[in-house]
Amino acid sequence: MVQRIRSGSPYESTIGFSRAVRVGNRVLVSGTAPIPPAGQAVAQDAGDQMRRCGEIIAAALQEAGADLTMVVRTRMFITDPAHADAVGAAHAELFGEAQPAATMVVAQLLDPAWKVEVEAEAVIPGAGGQRAVGSRQ
Repeated sequence: MVQRIRSGSPYESTIGFSRAVRVGNRVLVSGTAPIPPAGQAVAQDAGDQMRRCGEIIAAALQEAGADLTMVVRTRMFITDPAHADAVGAAHAELFGEAQPAATMVVAQLLDPAWKVEVEAEAVIPGAGGQRAVGSRQ
């Protein structure tokens, strides 16, 4: 089974990607930028941008039958090392219960207003996969 999930990002059709793809018990979430709801501006604070990325990721996971507690891997791309503390603190708020394997890299992003972009991978327990050793579930 392959389920493709769209978020309405303007980049989905121009670049040709899905916000997330569920394959069996795995959900792979594409790089997610802090694109605001229609009519709103991009947040200036890096932590707030990370939280917005988390909202978009959470919505994609929910559509795939998962949630933030099922995330096993994140990759954070930040534009300046000075954003690391704020982005890391927001990551802990969003994914702290899951405690995923995580990477933070300094990179240039498509839009100069973005300070962070995030990828996530989740595993849905009991959906054809193995339960993780040491899991609190």
